[in-house]
Amino acid sequence: MASQTASIERSPSIQDLKHPARLIALGFGSGLSKYAPGTVGTAWGWLSFNLFLAQRNDITIAIVWLSALFFGWWACKATSDALGSLDSGHIVWDEILAFWLVLWLLGPSAFGLQLLAFLLFRFFDAAKPQPVKWADSTFKGTGWRGAWGIIWDDLVAAFCSLLVLAVLHQWLG
Repeated sequence: MASQTASIERSPSIQDLKHPARLIALGFGSGLSKYAPGTVGTAWGWLSFNLFLAQRNDITIAIVWLSALFFGWWACKATSDALGSLDSGHIVWDEILAFWLVLWLLGPSAFGLQLLAFLLFRFFDAAKPQPVKWADSTFKGTGWRGAWGIIWDDLVAAFCSLLVLAVLHQWLG
C-alpha cells in the first residue's frame, strides 16, 4: 500500500495576493472572503465580465477565456500546492471562469436573466447534483490532474445552468 504525504491546509491571507498565481486563483482577493468565497468569487466574475468583456466580440472573448483557462489551470495548481489543499474553497478562479462562460454563451441579457443564471450556477456549484458530483470526483488528486479537477466541476455546473436556462426559454418563450 502506497503512503501519502499528509499536508497541513492553511487559509490564505492578504499576503498571498503578492504572488501572481495566488492573485489569480484567489480571484483578485474575492476568494479571501470568510463567508461563501465561492459566491463572492462568482459575483466578482459577474461584475468583471460585464465591465471588461460583455461589449467585446466573440473572438476576443474566446481568446481571453482560453487564456484565462490555461493561466487559471497553472494558478490553481500553484495555489493549491501553496495552501496544502486539493481544492480549497478560497480558490475561486474556477467559479469566475465558469461564470464568464455562462454569461458569454447567454449573450447580451437583462439583469434578471443574469441574476437567474447566477443563482442556477451557484446552486449547481454548491449542491453538486449529478453530473457535477461526478465531475468533482473525476480529477481529484495532486499535480496537474488535480488542478484540472478544480476547474472541471465548475465548467460542468456552468453547462447545467445553461441547460436549465435553455429549457426555461423553450417553455416560457
